[in-house]
This record gives sequence, structure tokens and C-alpha cells, in this order.
Amino acid sequence: MKGSEISELSTQEILERIDDYKNVLVRMRLNHAVSPLDNPNKIGATKRDIARLKTELKARQLNENK
Repeated sequence: MKGSEISELSTQEILERIDDYKNVLVRMRLNHAVSPLDNPNKIGATKRDIARLKTELKARQLNENK
């Protein structure tokens, strides 16, 4: 997910996506522990997507407080 796509989302959509990605990340980690994933780099990519969403959310919160 790119930054431009994230900036177009509403705050509520960002919160929902964070929850969704966290659930996906937990499932991927469990599956990877049982049997190796085809592409373990997806775990890192999901973590980066969560970080991007959280960064945008924090920026919006800071802008609201100013």
C-alpha cells in the first residue's frame, strides 16, 4: 500500500485496515511457525503497511491538535 493510497482513506478506514492487517500478520506468523510460507517477505511487507497506516493516523491526530 502506497502513501498516496493511505492519504485518501478516512480515519475510520485507516483504523479498520490497521486491525485487519494485524489479524493477517498474526495468522501469517502462526502459519509460518507450522510450515514455512512460500514468501516469508510478506510478513515484513505487512508490518511496513501497518507502520505506514499508523504514521498517517498519528500525523492526522497531530494536525487536529494544532
